[in-house]
Amino acid sequence: LFLAVCAVGIGGTFQYGYNVSIINAPTQHIHRFLNKTWTSRYHKELNPDLLTFLWSVIASIFSLGGLCGALIGGSMAIRLGRKGALLMNNVIAILASILMGISFPTGLFELLIAGRFLIGINAGIGICVQPLYIGEVAPKHLRGGMAMGSSIFLTGGILMGQIIGLRELLGAEKYWPLLLSSSCFPAFAQLLFLPWFPESPRYLLIDKGDELSCAQALKRFHCSSEYRREMEDIQRECFALDGEKPKKPWQLFVDRGVRWQLITVIVMTMGQQLSGINAIYFYTTYIFEQAGVSAEKVPYVTLGTGGFECLAALACGLLIDYMGRRSLIIGGYLLMALWSIVLTFSLTYQELYSWVPYVSVTSLFAFILSFGLGPGGITNTLIAELFLQSSRPAAYMIGGTISWISFFAIGMLFRAVIKYILFSQNGLKQYCFVVFLVECSLVAAFIFLVIPETKNKSFLEIRKEFHKLNFGRN
Repeated sequence: LFLAVCAVGIGGTFQYGYNVSIINAPTQHIHRFLNKTWTSRYHKELNPDLLTFLWSVIASIFSLGGLCGALIGGSMAIRLGRKGALLMNNVIAILASILMGISFPTGLFELLIAGRFLIGINAGIGICVQPLYIGEVAPKHLRGGMAMGSSIFLTGGILMGQIIGLRELLGAEKYWPLLLSSSCFPAFAQLLFLPWFPESPRYLLIDKGDELSCAQALKRFHCSSEYRREMEDIQRECFALDGEKPKKPWQLFVDRGVRWQLITVIVMTMGQQLSGINAIYFYTTYIFEQAGVSAEKVPYVTLGTGGFECLAALACGLLIDYMGRRSLIIGGYLLMALWSIVLTFSLTYQELYSWVPYVSVTSLFAFILSFGLGPGGITNTLIAELFLQSSRPAAYMIGGTISWISFFAIGMLFRAVIKYILFSQNGLKQYCFVVFLVECSLVAAFIFLVIPETKNKSFLEIRKEFHKLNFGRN
């Protein structure tokens, strides 16, 4: 089971985190490449506004690709199987790497844009299908910890991208095409290791009706004396579905039986994206500089934020099956609200006392740690648990669509607005964290009132918990 999590993670959410991270290091190198290519092609300098636009397209086309990947990921998981979809997804990653790698020697920045779009599709499919596979192969007493593999590999990808992007490694100007095309290595690794593992047993029995293959897969994942218990659980879910075919995303919106589960997915996905974590990263450089860190050393100190995210995901994976989902995610949001208050005060009085900048640095890392322990780690885990087999792929498509639209909106459309709010003379500046305080508190209240504890419960038992909300007490 542990090796299966590693095999799906290396080519799944790892690719998302890695490709979000590596684009930051070669920013200036790509600017020079765009200028040089434009000058040699049209014999005139590239307009600064057009340069900004082209760079914004290169950076943000990834999220549009991710949106497309989320829209097709669920369908691929139904048609090709969870394992088949992940394997096919690596072909997209390898093609994307080739396009990004040859963009510099050919002088075609259009290939760079196309490659970033394709690697975005790869990330969108991976972040949709990987949690499906893990959630369906895990026994219920280990489901939370195994599902956290998605978050662990995502944060691990971010940290690895920050490390590989250092000037001493592939962050130098002559290596940036190799840096962007290095995402082919996780793809090759998954193509090498994933075929050794079985398809999702739930998919084999419920979707394909192949009881023999299901039993063989369960024997691989569980010892031969324990697999019958898992088999009985899958058979009960199959009987409850009574031959129901996998649903389309729009069908969930008119299905009263999953109304509150769907509302929960929407609230939690938007709450995660709008929780203030993006503002924290906008403030990172400013806070470090105020604490006395020189501009040249900021990239190395920023590695600490990636390390803290990864540490938080690991801690959440160890605690989730012991403390439960509700307490961790509610606690995470409440702690983020607390650190929003501390950051508001520390940034307000940043220049009055010499020790206050260090309070800001501590609060920044504490905010990231709280995010990883709660919203960052558990949101995707809960989506897998709230739905039965026929609705789960569609639920991930809806959650992924909302997440990628929010990611694109923050990255492309609202970035200028956020910078104005944070840094302009008339903006909210540090008082923007009051807005995040309110948002985190409201999401925590919603989870407390609506979401039941799912620890050690089967998917059928979790559906019964929502029955009263969806249909009333009768």
